[in-house]
Amino acid sequence: MAERARVAIFISGRGSNMAALIYAAKHEECPFEVVLVASNDPEARGIALARAEGIDTFVQSHKGHERAAFDEIMEHAARDAGADYIVLAGYMRILSEAFVSRWKGRMLNIHPSLLPKYPGLDTYARAIEAGDSLSGCTVHLVTGELDSGPILGQTEVAILPDDTPDRLASRILIAEHQLYPRVLADYVSRELDPDWLVQKVGELALELPETHARTSHGAPGWRVGTEKSGKFFAYVSIHHHGEETVALLVKTSGPDEMAALIEAEPDLYYKPAYYGASGWIAVRLDTGTVDWDHIAGWLRKSWSAVAPKKISGLIAVAEEF
Repeated sequence: MAERARVAIFISGRGSNMAALIYAAKHEECPFEVVLVASNDPEARGIALARAEGIDTFVQSHKGHERAAFDEIMEHAARDAGADYIVLAGYMRILSEAFVSRWKGRMLNIHPSLLPKYPGLDTYARAIEAGDSLSGCTVHLVTGELDSGPILGQTEVAILPDDTPDRLASRILIAEHQLYPRVLADYVSRELDPDWLVQKVGELALELPETHARTSHGAPGWRVGTEKSGKFFAYVSIHHHGEETVALLVKTSGPDEMAALIEAEPDLYYKPAYYGASGWIAVRLDTGTVDWDHIAGWLRKSWSAVAPKKISGLIAVAEEF
């Protein structure tokens, strides 16, 4: 089994969704593990439960701190725990834009409505007052706009004729406990899906000037230049030539750079079969926690190595602006 994604959970209260995630992570095939539970409230009941379950905890009151400064304190705790993802589970704080930006694509939240309906508070009463027949819950990525990030999953919950906000809330909470672990597991596992990895690499590769996709000997690849005379600057190797890995293949400056990279980080880099003899290095994509800024940097470097000067100059011009 691949290394499990490391998750930090932020809470402000009882932590019932936190508990659902902790218990889901106890299954040996769960793709994530909870490495930290952190709270802005020293009285949060969920902290005691997390400690009882052997989870590391961090508690710091937000009182007396400016928003951005407090976010840095919480973020520091998550990074110290080695978290790959931050999961908000009843964390009653509006986050600073800089904090959210730094964790783009790696911070999730659950909300008790079928977004985009009823962002914010009082969702149960608003749904009942509107005469809705359905409510529910939504797991979404966190962005700078409250409760407006990309939706990852939803569960519908029927609204009964005599429902009160409290009765509806109790049923939606059950749905939340089912939905959050499942969606989180699917989301952190996406980086082990070769098709998703190829799509992600392709998106980054095609952001570079004058590029297009083309398969070569069964491997997805990307070229710079015209369809007729373009040169490959990247491939994705999916278990090719008997290798067990999924990796990005990019150009190095030569054997010395390749050897230095492999010696420094042997778990990330290796000399690929066939392509390695021509100066290509493999950067593993199947770790489950890819540094996509790092991959984008390699794509750009490899693109620059093979792009005609009249094309590569476009990058230099763009950077001036």
